[in-house]
Amino acid sequence: MVSIYVLLIVFLITFVVAAALGRSWFHRRLRRPELLRRICLVAGSTLLVANLASVFLEAPELWRTADLTLTLGGLASLGVALTALRTGGAPARQPRRVLAIGAHPDDLELACGGTLAKFVDSGHEVQGLVMSDGTRGGDPLERSLDAQRGAAFMGLTGMTHYNFTDTDLFRHSQEMVGVIEAAIARYNPDIILTHSNHDQHQDHQAVHMATLRAARQHHSILCYESPSATRDFSPSVFIDIDDYLDAKVQAVRMHSDQRAKPYMTPERVRGIASFRGGQARRRVAEAYEPVRLLSTEMEKL
Repeated sequence: MVSIYVLLIVFLITFVVAAALGRSWFHRRLRRPELLRRICLVAGSTLLVANLASVFLEAPELWRTADLTLTLGGLASLGVALTALRTGGAPARQPRRVLAIGAHPDDLELACGGTLAKFVDSGHEVQGLVMSDGTRGGDPLERSLDAQRGAAFMGLTGMTHYNFTDTDLFRHSQEMVGVIEAAIARYNPDIILTHSNHDQHQDHQAVHMATLRAARQHHSILCYESPSATRDFSPSVFIDIDDYLDAKVQAVRMHSDQRAKPYMTPERVRGIASFRGGQARRRVAEAYEPVRLLSTEMEKL
């Protein structure tokens, strides 16, 4: 019979390890973190009840042996094996460089968080560029820190953060063109991701125009979808993020200063991904409008 004390020690060690790793670790490293959590909860609860019964209720012999514990433990292990697979498909044959440009600290996570995490796990190098600290929408220091945490969670190689005036980025158009040109010269990206012009937010439009000017000689520019995108947003490029939706939701959650915004909720993030997935004939996806796109670049991603 498995001692109740041994079982409790195992549970304690499990909880300590889980607390040390943090929720974000599971959402970034596992394909189905929420399913794994439910499997472990059910299996662990059953094990605990069975062992308590065997100790205090003088249950039949079967319940007082290790058979039940080992059986349920095996089922739990099977569940872990099925859901704890490392995210990411086959490694890229030729790693590419991606430059993702956003106006505000949470724009990249909301618009293309699943794509960026998937690119990273496939072996590509991803750099982030954010133009403002979002002062008008929250605490600038907290938002800047959240942007760094989000970038680290997604696995970006680097995140460069500027403090151009929030809600008035058009006034900094020439300066933004300069920093984007410098980033392109420094990173030599194969693909550039930025805001769409079909967007109600003036800062998003300003970053879109600055990117197009700075990348006027670049061959592959994709425009992502923001929560403020208009009905004219018409994507024709889709990235399957089936294994990365939970990671995207967690990346958005990291922007704690913005959690009260309706478009930051897991339900909204999942809903948009499901809608775009339907258009792409996949379960979930992120959508892009191409400004220009060299076909060979997408084939290598």
